[in-house]
Amino acid sequence: MSFNGSFTHAMVNELNNELKGGRISKINQPYPNEIIVTIRSNHQNYPVLLSANPSYARVQVTAIPYVNPAVPTNFNMTLRKYLSGSILTQVTQSANDRVMQFHFTARNEIGDLKSIVLIVEIMARHSNIILVDGSDRQIIDSIKRIGPDKSRYRTVLPGSEYINPPKQDLIDPFKFNDAAKLKELTTQYPNQDVLATALRKTFQGLGKDTSLQLALALHQSTNLMDGFQKFFTNFDHPTPTLVDTEKPDFLAFEPVDPTNATKQYASLSQLLDAYYQTKAQKDRVREQGGILIRVTRNELKKNRTKLKKLAKTLDDTKFADDYRIKGEILTTYLNQVQHGAKMVELANFYDDNNPIKIKLAPDKTPSQNAQWYFKQYQKKKNAIQYVSEQMRLTEAEIKYFESILSQIELADPSNLDDIKEELKQGGYLKGQHQNHKKKAARSKISKPEQFKADDGTIILVGKNNLQNDQLTMKTADKRDIWMHVQKIHGSHVIVRSFAPSEETLVQAAMLAAYFSKGRDSANVPVDYVQDRYVKKPNGAKPGFVTYEGQSTLYVTPTKEVVEHLRANLNQ
Repeated sequence: MSFNGSFTHAMVNELNNELKGGRISKINQPYPNEIIVTIRSNHQNYPVLLSANPSYARVQVTAIPYVNPAVPTNFNMTLRKYLSGSILTQVTQSANDRVMQFHFTARNEIGDLKSIVLIVEIMARHSNIILVDGSDRQIIDSIKRIGPDKSRYRTVLPGSEYINPPKQDLIDPFKFNDAAKLKELTTQYPNQDVLATALRKTFQGLGKDTSLQLALALHQSTNLMDGFQKFFTNFDHPTPTLVDTEKPDFLAFEPVDPTNATKQYASLSQLLDAYYQTKAQKDRVREQGGILIRVTRNELKKNRTKLKKLAKTLDDTKFADDYRIKGEILTTYLNQVQHGAKMVELANFYDDNNPIKIKLAPDKTPSQNAQWYFKQYQKKKNAIQYVSEQMRLTEAEIKYFESILSQIELADPSNLDDIKEELKQGGYLKGQHQNHKKKAARSKISKPEQFKADDGTIILVGKNNLQNDQLTMKTADKRDIWMHVQKIHGSHVIVRSFAPSEETLVQAAMLAAYFSKGRDSANVPVDYVQDRYVKKPNGAKPGFVTYEGQSTLYVTPTKEVVEHLRANLNQ
């Protein structure tokens, strides 16, 4: 289900029940298009996510942790100035549209009460978060500023009057009571899919999935008006439902005719957390880690091109002996070679004296031509050793950057700082050269994620190369068990036990497989060994280790097991 007008209606009701009368305690902007407003209500803190993300715009209470930037944005500072300590009086919706208004009462500089409205427009790439003066509808600021060059309909700039988004000439279904109109629609469009399209064009706030469910409900109803009103009662008393399909879907109600497995949640916000956690996280990583992804891909492209050139050079060295043979034959038969000749044909004593043609430089003497062939032989012979070493180093660079790219793909936004620091230390980020007289202080490495096995054993998982090195080489006891997926990029995992149970080993192996490129595979091999047998070669890249004496487990990672082991920490 999309976050359409009807779902917005249900969310407005839920937020009013939870937050109305609450006071703002914190305002943060962890991501470019998203605000977290923490509201203290009924002796509980509610982190409210206001998202203007083009792909995942929504409003909800979220339990997903976030990391704030070191320096708040100007918009964040404006929100703090006007809203810190203010009271939420109500949450409203424009008709049945995807526009929500948070109405606050705050005190201005001289202590007078003032009405402030925070408006969230949930409209795909046009989504926005706008702070408006409640008395005169004047825009104070917005997370996305829209000038006259971008919109002919309205500007969204500080000082401008707030104008509602363009209104569609559609009926609000929550105020509809025309049985004849319904009869006309269902008679004119007996096909369910066609009726769903007609319903979307008639009623405000229906997404494709909602209109299909409504069409099915109407076809099953003996009384159309009763069926219509009963359907929309679902949004006043929702049953948050996740539908398990190839592309999971979320609904504010149970499907009218369920054909797939469903899972219910206690609130709409919990449903959205479950649905968006992975999707939104990947999007946030792309936003915040854009420069890291670009640098890594450029380095990969550069090294792969270099490897191809080195392979061609190495292939050319296979003919080094041809130069030596020609040089020796020329030296043997110097008296048969005429000065100034461009080609000579001589007996080849390496091939039963069969004639061999040898190209010559006419400006060189016969002896100089022979010496040229010997020099070419020696040059190519020396190149074999050099090129082979360069190929080994280049292949190591490719594996290294493939591991970095894999870590970015699996990363939380909070892990990106470590990866950025690693690329700085390696000199791969431009403008990061350190002054030898005054070296920049290295950032503190973030801690690996903790999990707890069912028997209480702590399991630590590194999420990037710097964490992996710290965890394996410094944090772990040499008698702890170390794990890593076999022959693919993944996290270092430490089981904090000298003799873990078989069940704990399997659970830790699940974590190692899940936080690797084998996440979506079945029967993933995971090596494990005591940490004492894991070594880091001198000069090796971050995260690279060798080990011996390992055993191997085969597991199929699942998100459910990971969440279970994560939840064990709170028990």
